[in-house]
Amino acid sequence: MSESKHIYLIGICGTAMASLAGMLKQRGFRVTGSDAAAYPPMSDFLRELDIPLAQPFDAKNSNPRPDLVVVGNAISRGNVELEEVLDQRIPFCSLPQLLHDEFLRGKEVLVVAGTHGKTTTTSMLAWIFHYAGLQPSFLIGGIAENFGSSFHLGAGQHFILEGDEYDTAFFDKGPKFLHYFPDAVILTSVEFDHADIYKDLDAVETAFKRLVNLIPRRGRIVAFDGAAGEASESASLERCLAKAFCPVERYGAGSRSNWEVTNLRLEPTRTSWTVMHGGELWAELEFALGGEYNVWNATAAAALASSCGVSKDAIAAALKTFKSVKRRLEVKAQVNGITIIDDFAHHPTAIAGTLKALRARYPNARLWAILEPRSNTLRRRVLQSDLARSLAQADEVIVAGVFRSEAVPENERLELPALAAEIQQNGRRARLLTDADSIVQSVAPEMRSGDVVAILSNGGFGGIYEKLPARLRELAAQR
Repeated sequence: MSESKHIYLIGICGTAMASLAGMLKQRGFRVTGSDAAAYPPMSDFLRELDIPLAQPFDAKNSNPRPDLVVVGNAISRGNVELEEVLDQRIPFCSLPQLLHDEFLRGKEVLVVAGTHGKTTTTSMLAWIFHYAGLQPSFLIGGIAENFGSSFHLGAGQHFILEGDEYDTAFFDKGPKFLHYFPDAVILTSVEFDHADIYKDLDAVETAFKRLVNLIPRRGRIVAFDGAAGEASESASLERCLAKAFCPVERYGAGSRSNWEVTNLRLEPTRTSWTVMHGGELWAELEFALGGEYNVWNATAAAALASSCGVSKDAIAAALKTFKSVKRRLEVKAQVNGITIIDDFAHHPTAIAGTLKALRARYPNARLWAILEPRSNTLRRRVLQSDLARSLAQADEVIVAGVFRSEAVPENERLELPALAAEIQQNGRRARLLTDADSIVQSVAPEMRSGDVVAILSNGGFGGIYEKLPARLRELAAQR
């Protein structure tokens, strides 16, 4: 494709779309785009890249006519800009299609897939390869703090990317990761998620089976094998791995782990563990991150990096210097001894992992969980009991109104009073408050030094990340 072309992205503020925009600009294309509304970190990211962003959607935004339009997978028929593209017969494509055709051809493609942990694991893997001097390209579904970016085009042979099972575009309902044709895959987990596009767990498994079935015989799968004290076998994961024609290596604390985690130590400022490989000591690893799940993520990245020839010394040194990803246990503010943490919450299992990690890192704190049910899974009642059990790990639970509840059929929608009742049956107080403003006004006066507040949302949550610290400062000034 000629680098003088103008490429326009509808839905540019999605993490992957904004990253693609940056990659295209780095390649020399003229890049513009639009979205309904922009919020950090991707709005800041696009501004730093000097990529023009139009908002809200408007048919006039694509004038002058671009050479190619990339339609984000959040865009559906009825969107005024998409309708204009179709009416005017402007050439269009999906993100995964353009990514494959323009960037992945000729590369050794390493994909991180699974229901949980994709973004952090991809970031860790990219940092290990970078630290080892392999100059990888990468595309991550978040801002990796070591790079200050969600993408990079390197001179090396490897392209490391997050493989999302969500659908591709309005005209292509298959999973995005099927477009990437990976040479190797990390598979972290297979659970029911994305309830808006997958009918049930069987449908989710089908998507992952197809991914596994794409990997060549010379390739490799690194798959999770369970946590300490838990059954090592996930029936869903095993059914997917049965479709593999390549070697499968396992990581975790399960009985079949080729990369076995032992001596896990979760401390207030560091986490350390031992990795056994083939029954023998392989490495002592550590980093500053909290959470058992991050140990699994790091061990998976270490295993795949080792199979690609990276030395264990480089892997250990890279992990020790790994920072984190924006919106993953990110400390947003500390006000008068109250710690406010932002975590990208999309699924009950992820919420449980987050709260467990915070318990270990802040063992004496009163832990608040403030949830905005925003993801397409959390807005539905299909995992309501799981969500109640996850949230009950906090001392105080606040649940906001379901985001755009009108978009979810009433008979499928999360039942907030029932959710609160279930949380209380699990021994915790739960309150339902309409929105960010009412939450801030109600709970800020109750917070005290030593509290840890986990704000759980995969969106902007009405600006609560800024409003809550501001209100706490106001209250402190009045005392």
